[in-house]
Amino acid sequence: MAQSKIHLRSCDRLSTHIPTRQIAALLGLLPIAFSSAAFTQSIPMTSIDSVALVRRAVQHRLDSAKAHSPVLYLMRRIDERRDSTKAVVETPDGNVARLVAINDKPLSPDAEKAELDRLDNLANHPELQERRHKNEQRDRFRVTHLLSLLPDALQYRFEEIVSCPSGQCYRLSFTPNAKFNPPDLEANVFRGIAGELWIDQTKEQLTRLDARFISDVDFGFGILGKLNEGGTVLLEQSNFGDNDWEFSGLKIHVTGKALMVKSFSSQVTETATHYSPIPPGLRYRDAISLLKKMDTFKTPYTP
Repeated sequence: MAQSKIHLRSCDRLSTHIPTRQIAALLGLLPIAFSSAAFTQSIPMTSIDSVALVRRAVQHRLDSAKAHSPVLYLMRRIDERRDSTKAVVETPDGNVARLVAINDKPLSPDAEKAELDRLDNLANHPELQERRHKNEQRDRFRVTHLLSLLPDALQYRFEEIVSCPSGQCYRLSFTPNAKFNPPDLEANVFRGIAGELWIDQTKEQLTRLDARFISDVDFGFGILGKLNEGGTVLLEQSNFGDNDWEFSGLKIHVTGKALMVKSFSSQVTETATHYSPIPPGLRYRDAISLLKKMDTFKTPYTP
């Protein structure tokens, strides 16, 4: 198979389209940076308006999403069923992905052929891509909606300034805001979470959110259900160049009931690496051609 001319550089980044949509969207896909408390700096709490800081950080996140340029990257997902890695290309027609590894190993010849046949079928049936694109747009709307509610849905307390990969970060703790009236069932999730978030001190970008469910929470993301007390969600966001901040990591461990009857348990870890810019406006069939020309990635996915 011919090698792709695309050069993949190692750097953490995750697309806003995270497959665990119903659960990830629960928290508005809030960003997260990387933990670190080696260095702390004392600062008067009265000098920090936590709500105003969160409000600015949310706006910066939304602005960054609008200015984002499309990329190609690797996304690894580990859940109860399997450990899989996909090469993903962002296009105006929606993301296109090619499975490149299972359990951190290249695909077998038969699996590789099946994956290439799937891409051919996708190229020949644009309605399949359109359906996927509509789902992505719906998820993006939910993310924006919940993210915009974040400053008012929770109560924040400034704790300290800590060192983090981007430099220095504000560390805030949060609890549900008893005065917040959720405008819909999706926003009801904010009534049952508490935790901490980090905001980059220089860019005022959300970099890390570590949340836990302190009570059972009803939700409604296209399907009614309940999330049980005790679940956790960890979300991370990174600057992967030119002040383009994007989601780079997700860890979910929750239990609950779908349709208030069927019990479920979800344990998911997702990370993204090896991103590379691609030409703006690349259509989905061109993205398929690009993915088909790429050599199967070899562990640890170096060019």
